[in-house]
Parts: sequence; C-alpha cells; structure tokens
Amino acid sequence: MKRIYLASDSGARKEILKIFGIRFKVLASRIKEKRRQEGLSYAQLVKHNALEKAGAVAARVKNGIIIGADTIVVQGKKIFGKPKGLKDARQMLKRLSKSPQWIYTGIAVIDKDKKKIKTAFEKTKVYMDRLTDKEIEDYFSCVSPKDLAGSFDIQGRGALFIRRIEGCFYNVVGLPLRRLYRIFKELGIGVFIFLFCLLLSGCSTEYNIATGKEETFYYSTDKEIQIGESIAREVDKKYKLVDDPLIEKRVEDIGKKIVSVCDRKDIDYHFKALEDKEVNAVSLPGGFVYINKGLIDNVTSDDELAGVLAHEVGHIVARHSIKKLQAIMGYSILRVLVASVPQTGDVGTAADIAFTELLLGYGRKDELLADQLAARYTKLAGYNPRGIITFLEKLHEINRRKPLRPKSYFKTHPYVPDRIRVVKQELGEKIGFTDYINIEETKE
Repeated sequence: MKRIYLASDSGARKEILKIFGIRFKVLASRIKEKRRQEGLSYAQLVKHNALEKAGAVAARVKNGIIIGADTIVVQGKKIFGKPKGLKDARQMLKRLSKSPQWIYTGIAVIDKDKKKIKTAFEKTKVYMDRLTDKEIEDYFSCVSPKDLAGSFDIQGRGALFIRRIEGCFYNVVGLPLRRLYRIFKELGIGVFIFLFCLLLSGCSTEYNIATGKEETFYYSTDKEIQIGESIAREVDKKYKLVDDPLIEKRVEDIGKKIVSVCDRKDIDYHFKALEDKEVNAVSLPGGFVYINKGLIDNVTSDDELAGVLAHEVGHIVARHSIKKLQAIMGYSILRVLVASVPQTGDVGTAADIAFTELLLGYGRKDELLADQLAARYTKLAGYNPRGIITFLEKLHEINRRKPLRPKSYFKTHPYVPDRIRVVKQELGEKIGFTDYINIEETKE
C-alpha cells in the first residue's frame, strides 16, 4: 500500500481517515488559504486552495499519495472561513443562524508515483435554527472554534442547531467521503475498495417483518446490539438519568408491555428516562429507548406515554436506526464498533456523533411506519391507541405557539398532520377532508 499523506491538521479530517482504517501521516501544508474570489467561483476557490496545500506537501516527499482539502461557508455573497478568535466565532455563528448557507469543500489528490493529479469539490446546503446569544455562549463554553469553518461542528454538539442539510453530511464535517472515494477510484488507488469489500463481506439479506421486504444489513443483530451498547454507555455517562423510582418504574412497565406484543423478540429492550426538559424521545440500535422528562411531564395519561414508547419500539422493530447509521454515518459506525475494544479512545466522539444523528430523526416513510406500528402495539398491549393522536395534537398546538428549539420533538418528528392520518387509518377510523389538506409537503 502506498504511503498516504494528509496535507491538513484538521481534527475532523484526521478522524474520518483514521476510523476508516486508512494509515496516513499528517504533513500540514502551512499554505495561506485564499479567501477572496478574484474571478474564481466558490468551487474553483476551494479546489485551488486544496491543490495548493497538496502541492506544498508533495514537494516535501519523494513518493506516495497526498490529500489536500479546503472548506468554506458561503452565505449570500460572504465567505466564512475559520474564525480569528472567540469574538469572531460568536459573531459568525450568530449571522449564519439567521439564514441558510452553503458549505463548499475542495479536494485535491496527488499521486507522485504516477504523476497524476485529481481535483473535485462538493457543496451542501445547511439550515440552522436561529440561535440566541446564550445558546452561542453555552456552545462555545464546551466547543473550541479553532479550525472550524463557520464556527460549528456538525459531527458534535453543533448538530443540535442544524434543522436540516441538503447534500453530503461528510462535506460539512470537512472531507466528503463519496467524492474522495471517486477520486481514489479514478486514480486506481484501491484502499477504499478494500475497505468497502471488508464492510460488505459481513452484510446479510433478511426479511424485515415491519416493512414486509427483504433488506440488506451490513451488521448482524449481535453487531447492532454492540453498537447500541456502545452508544448507550456514553449517553449514560454524559446525560443525567432521572433519579425518581416512580418515573423509572412507570416508563419500564409500559415499555415492557409494548415489547410483549411487538414483532421483534430477538433482542432485550431497555427503557430509561433522561433529566432533560426538551420534549423528545429517541431509540438506539439493539433495543435502547431514552425518553426525556420534558416529554413525560407533557403526557396526561399512560395511553399517551405508551404511544410514544411504542413509536420508538417501532423504529427498533423496523431497524430504522441501524439502517440510518449504516447509510449515513458509515465512518462513525465503524468508530463505534472499534470503540467496543476497551483500549480505544474514540468511543465518546463516535457515540456523540451517532446519538446526535439519531436525535435528528428519520425520513417521512420511517416515521409513518413507526406510527402505524405504535397504533398496533398500544392496542394489543391494552392501551388506548388514540393517546397517540391526542399527544400529537397537543404538541402540534404547543409548537404553533412557540419557536422550534434544538432537540425538540417537532424538530425530529415534523410530519404531524400526516402522522395523525396514518394512525387513524391503522385504527380503521374515518379519514376526513382536513386530514388530507393538512398533510405537509415534504421531501424524502
């Protein structure tokens, strides 16, 4: 295997290559990045900077593969790079939160042995929540803005501010993997081919009872449980669990009743309550369900709470979380798997990334299927499935009266009128005209 050099000291880029198992050496280029267009388009600008970085390192080595990358954030006609300091970072993040921005990353790969050069770019549109000064202050009390283009990290705590992205997730992190893979393939560099074959060698095709289809999974049930356990361990460390035996017992008792009638019994289920005021719940691969106290405080009956827990169990039955992580968070999944070995030190970061990605929710089809299963399971478990509808209607009204907050139930579950219709259909109730006209226009 040829020696690979990364012409960047970016922590995020190093982590991506490291977790994919690619052996490389960091040789920071020290090239000053251009931040003025001077007749260049944004795409040409980042490709130019990436090539300058890769070229500077290539001049220092005899052979091997050199990877250069450069990322900028564009809002309107203003280009944002890395902040000069904390004050600049605060102002930058405040401005970026007011309207969508484009993330451009240029990549340059030089193969010194073959004397070949390839460049490419990726762009992704990012929509952020509007941030208050306190939210920004709290964020920077935990995260250093150093080396963060646009002053936020989507792979860490910064993801809590992201409403949605259009395009490549890894581009926002700083190294678009698909684009890099295409360049390697064009240059005949087989490192990624080997890694993808290794990953796919463990895949299997299984019948998914929830979807009624044959589906391909890269991870066995045992691996799925391993991943869930790794994430859950970190969640338990970093988030405060509710210290109230009555709440713990209520959540666990209702959860067990739902599990007793669900379609997936090959795993153990775990239900825990987090001391968090946000109205939300989340399920992890392998049977782990977390529900925030803020949500528990907003339910008025066990029927409503059963509906929420059944919805999360529905995601687990359909294996939505593992499918999402294997499709979108490939390198993070691998990092979590590696982190199951005690001596590795990446488990915390990996778990944060995976947990945050799951907090951001699922696509429309997955949410609707989880609701359909929730209606079925609550009824079989002896609860009134209309609790799902009353809870959704209640939160929909709350959502209309106050702004959307990070980690809120509506941020991760945005299809409320559509979801109510699906529950009614599952229960055999008559669907009215308003159930159709209120369906939100959404993109998968």
